[in-house]
Amino acid sequence: MHTKTVIVGSAIGLHARPAAIISEAVVNAGVPVTLTLEGGEPVDAGSALMIMTLGAGNGAEVTVASEDEAVCKSIADLVQQDLDA
Repeated sequence: MHTKTVIVGSAIGLHARPAAIISEAVVNAGVPVTLTLEGGEPVDAGSALMIMTLGAGNGAEVTVASEDEAVCKSIADLVQQDLDA
């Protein structure tokens, strides 16, 4: 399992718009990906609703995990971006 811990870059956190963008990228990749806040349970990053249940605000540390290293990196890169722009 490949993991990468990143800081949430979206100004308002992982709310509806960033969650939808991230989940769409996961679905298109065709590989399971999870997101986890420190001390929390992993959630399916292919579901925008599950991503929003994290309650990850701007600056929160989120760990991205996937069996596919390239997918893990690409989703981690999305989490770091300000997807509200």
